Amino acid sequence: MKRISWVLLALVSSLAFADGHTALDWDGALNGEHRSESNRARDQYRHPRETLEFFGLSAEMTVLEVSPGGGWYTEVLAPLLKDHGKLVAGHGSSNGSAYGRRSLGGFLQKLGRANDVYSEVDVRVMLPPGMPVDMEAGSVDMALVFRNVHSWLRAGTAEASLADIYRALRSGGTLGIVQHRGTDGIDVGQMKRTAYVPESKVIEMAEAAGFILDGKSEINANAKDTKDYAGGVWTLPPSFGAGDENRAKYAAIGESDRMTLRFKKP
Repeated sequence: MKRISWVLLALVSSLAFADGHTALDWDGALNGEHRSESNRARDQYRHPRETLEFFGLSAEMTVLEVSPGGGWYTEVLAPLLKDHGKLVAGHGSSNGSAYGRRSLGGFLQKLGRANDVYSEVDVRVMLPPGMPVDMEAGSVDMALVFRNVHSWLRAGTAEASLADIYRALRSGGTLGIVQHRGTDGIDVGQMKRTAYVPESKVIEMAEAAGFILDGKSEINANAKDTKDYAGGVWTLPPSFGAGDENRAKYAAIGESDRMTLRFKKP
């Protein structure tokens, strides 16, 4: 019996550490009580596990989540990194705009409601354009940008934001971008208005900042998204910006078509 126990222990250890990393507790992160039913329902569109695995997340990493907003991805990242890694949330300033204050306040309240899960999240003010205060250059293993590129374009900070992220990452570090994918040929004005940005535009900007494209994934693609809505991406769920008008139609389309891109810092 004792020999069998040791064999089982060795097997479990080999599975958990076969790649040199601690096994990630995906079940706890995705299905824990800290996640609301409405947020879990969006997993079918946002594919958090598949997306983070594609980016190469491991439990020991220092990860910078850029502009986490309400913290949808923070819910998943925080428990995965709590014990062995570090999650830095680069949020807005409490002295910013009314929207920024509401967003930051809601984010902090979220963390406080489940402090056992979020106690190790390092929340830092992210001064425009994209570098959290006191973030040491080369101190980050992975930077994650979830649907923020159109906001950079609106603010005119895309180039500077990517430069800041590049500086924060260590050599060999990963930049992961998920963004609403627009049709090639649309102008910047359309990108700003609709939040759809061509994949070629995102790659061009990232490469201009010094990043090397390391991989693409269709994990978050949606071929049913026609991308021709007067109200832009916010017409689709979860926003349903058009209200009850054609709600069933947009619900059947689902969330936006999104590119999923992995870059490396040389």
